[in-house]
Amino acid sequence: MNPQPKVILVTGGARGIGRAICLAAAGQGYRVAFSYVSDAAAAQDVVDRCGDLGSEALALRSDVGDPAAVAAMFRSVDDRFGALDALVNNAGITGRSGRFADAERETIEAVMRINVTGAMDCCRAAVARMAVSRGGRGGAIVNVSSGAARTGAPNAYVWYGAAKAAVETFTLGLAQEVARDGIRVNCISPGVTATEIHSRNGREQSLDELGAAIPLGRVADPAEIAASTLYLLSDAASYVVGTTLRVGGGR
Repeated sequence: MNPQPKVILVTGGARGIGRAICLAAAGQGYRVAFSYVSDAAAAQDVVDRCGDLGSEALALRSDVGDPAAVAAMFRSVDDRFGALDALVNNAGITGRSGRFADAERETIEAVMRINVTGAMDCCRAAVARMAVSRGGRGGAIVNVSSGAARTGAPNAYVWYGAAKAAVETFTLGLAQEVARDGIRVNCISPGVTATEIHSRNGREQSLDELGAAIPLGRVADPAEIAASTLYLLSDAASYVVGTTLRVGGGR
């Protein structure tokens, strides 16, 4: 008897790195659920692409910054697919690029709510479903960080760097709590990647200019970040726990 395909939930899966993770997971045989906020056309394209790869996909309009929406999202995955095997906390925002002294408190609070407490809410819901002690079958979680956690992102978005540093520390602690419950938790820290996030939030440098400062001489393709994320979810990483994997082209 063939085993049931694994189920993955990717937050922020309609565009950029999240989209690449969804497609990579579909290519490896996962059934894919993912959240998006507003771009229904982009979400439908991911569903269609997953279908082309032979995978069933479910697009869920949801705001991970809203705990009620997170609970509803996980219930929808339960109803459609049953047991959850993998979670990727990819959804995140930077806020408008600028100096900290000029940032509005509302921007900082939104970044913390989505990047930190939203990811925590998703992890809590996933652990409740995956934990062997609660009747689950184990699983793997990958939280998405950023090089901003190490650089501090001065003159750009130090609040985002602070949020991602919190994600990395949270990953370390949660990983140690749930490892014996059959759940591996790790973190991935992408370098500058060819997505819309930089131009969308007011960064003036082009991707070519950003790539020139990287030892490899270029920015990452989202598929490269996705490949490393799928590695952390896979059995090949069965002894990798509480680690932040930097995928930054040498930077």
